[in-house]
Amino acid sequence: MADAEARPVAPPPRLAAIDLDGTLLRSDGRVSARTRDALASARAHGVTIVFVSARHPAAVAEVARDAGVGGFAICSNGATVFDLDRGRVVRERALASEVAAKLVRALRERAPGVRFGVESREELAFEPEFSAWDWRPPEGTRFADALELVAGPVTRLIVRHDAYELEVLAALARELAGESASVVVPGEWTVELSAAGVNKAAALAELCDERGVDAADVVAFGDFLNDLPMLAWAGRSVAVANAHPDVIAEADEVTASNDEDGVAVVLERL
Repeated sequence: MADAEARPVAPPPRLAAIDLDGTLLRSDGRVSARTRDALASARAHGVTIVFVSARHPAAVAEVARDAGVGGFAICSNGATVFDLDRGRVVRERALASEVAAKLVRALRERAPGVRFGVESREELAFEPEFSAWDWRPPEGTRFADALELVAGPVTRLIVRHDAYELEVLAALARELAGESASVVVPGEWTVELSAAGVNKAAALAELCDERGVDAADVVAFGDFLNDLPMLAWAGRSVAVANAHPDVIAEADEVTASNDEDGVAVVLERL
C-alpha cells in the first residue's frame, strides 16, 4: 500500500484533440450536459480543447458554440484550421482544381455511376444525384455537375457509390490519386479526397508545434478510420466503445461509447 501511495500521478495532458461525430457527439448529434461540463472543467484546469473533425468549419463552429469551446479547431479532415473566436479560416490546404477535375474524370471512367460532393471554404455543394444517410442538405445548397463544382480549389472531394463497398471505392481512389491526393474513409457512407499530405495528424502536429506542445502531452479521442493517424501521433489515444475495430485495436484505452459520454468519462478522470 505504501508503494502504491508513493507512486507518482501522471500529469494531465496539455491538449485534448477530440473528434466530433461518433466520438464527442451522441447519436442524435448533440453535446450532452455531462460532456459540456467535462469540457469546461478541463479548460479550467489548463487543458486546451481542440476539436478535430471531418466537418466543414461552419458545422464545427456550431458544435463548438453549443459545447462552450473556443480557440482553434481542425476541420475538413485536416484541410483547414478555423479560429472559433474570430470566425475565420486561418490555414487551408486545398486540393487544386486541376487535380480534383482529373480525379472526377478518372473515377467516372472506372466507376460509372459515382457521385460527388465538393467542399470549399465557402460551401458544401453536391451533384443532383448525390444522396447519403438520412441527412438532407440545407436550403440554398448549390447543386451542379462535379466538374463545375471543382472549378476552383476545394478542401474535400466527397465520393459516393451505391454499388461499391467503401473499402473497394477507397482502394480505387488511392490507385487513381497516387501521390496527388490523400484518401480517407471518414464514416460509413463516403470516401473523401483532400490535398496530398492532408490528414488530422498532420494538422494537429502543426498546430501543437506552433504552441510548443509535444505529442506526449496530447490525448486524442476518435472512433473511425480517419482518426487513426491522429491516434497514432498523440501521446495517449482513446477510442470510444462504438469505434471501428481497427481504431479500438490502435488505441491505448477504450472508454464508454459516445452515447454514454465516453469522452467526458476520461476527461473527468484526467
